[in-house]
Amino acid sequence: MPRFSVRWIVAVVLILVVGGAFFFCEYLIYYPTILKCAWPKISHARGGEGIDGRPMDSAVRAMVLSDTHLLGAVGGHWFDKLRREWQMERAFQTALWLLRPEIVFILGDIFDEGKWSSQKHWEDDVRRFHRMFRHSTDTELVVLVGNHDIGFHYEMDWFKLQRFEKVFNASSTRIVTKKGVNFLLVNSVALHGDGCPICQSVEKELIKLSRDLNCSLQNLQSGSGVMDSCEGSQLYPPTPPIMLQHYPLYRVSDAGCTGQDAAPPEERHLLFREKYDVLSKEASQRLLNWFKPRLILSGHTHSGCEVLHDNKYPEISVPSFSWRNRNNPSFILASVSPASYALSKCFLPEESTVIGVYCSAGACLLLLFLAHCLWMKGLLQCLSLCLLGKHKSL
Repeated sequence: MPRFSVRWIVAVVLILVVGGAFFFCEYLIYYPTILKCAWPKISHARGGEGIDGRPMDSAVRAMVLSDTHLLGAVGGHWFDKLRREWQMERAFQTALWLLRPEIVFILGDIFDEGKWSSQKHWEDDVRRFHRMFRHSTDTELVVLVGNHDIGFHYEMDWFKLQRFEKVFNASSTRIVTKKGVNFLLVNSVALHGDGCPICQSVEKELIKLSRDLNCSLQNLQSGSGVMDSCEGSQLYPPTPPIMLQHYPLYRVSDAGCTGQDAAPPEERHLLFREKYDVLSKEASQRLLNWFKPRLILSGHTHSGCEVLHDNKYPEISVPSFSWRNRNNPSFILASVSPASYALSKCFLPEESTVIGVYCSAGACLLLLFLAHCLWMKGLLQCLSLCLLGKHKSL
């Protein structure tokens, strides 16, 4: 066989190995992984119909993710940005295309350096976020605030909070209602209870929302018009809310957390700090007393966990969506009706799998190169050429 023919064959094989590995790892891998996920079905046993007789197919399809941590200009290496943000973009866009959620919630820490970024760097971060998490008008995107977005309690100020709220065109504490389901959004960064101006404003709004929700429930139970004590209140669908926030409610540690997305065993027994890792006991109890939520969804810890507060209020901690924070990111799929809900977890490709594919492709290229050298010139001449950089005439 002529030498040029062998070289062409080798070149084609090289292109196929390199191109195939790249296409699989950067595009194709997300499809079979996310295709394993499906919207959970609400069983009749759990209340397949709403309080108003809504059928099961009218349940809200909500996708919930957390802690994207888009890297900033100070601590973000360019390759880290490129790698991890590309992964999140492809995962999110593939999930939108395959699963068609009606609403997507991101539970805070959208940005990694929002707490100190300049206006110029903030605008660059926001531009990248809108590119990565672009979506059609059929899907509503709701973003909650986290400590990395506006700073921990001692760092936050009105400028950073209002800058965040302006970008996402909504107050950080409010109720979003969809198909008769109340989703309560809580600015948990402002729940230190120390009387700071932002804390006072957020707590005042939460008290008002609690009154409105309770009046809505009382109005249904009384079967009459609005009660005198509820005059002037805004009425919502009469069902307990799904509460979403960045900080988890108070718990001692992750010792009781299990599953493949739980914290590593060596970290599960580390004690959480109130007002830093979790909300304080007092703030947590106030939220439970005010709203009596049927489900709490939170982020911040970067790991998964299921907790039952007061033996009746379930909380799910949603892991980070970024490879930067864990090897196996995931998100929650929730089917929610006015009377019930069902949850399932969808895992993304593991970063170690992608690295393994690239390493295997590299090993194949090395073997192919050695085989080509043996075939064309002989092993000794090949090694001499590679190691000594000299061409010996035969």
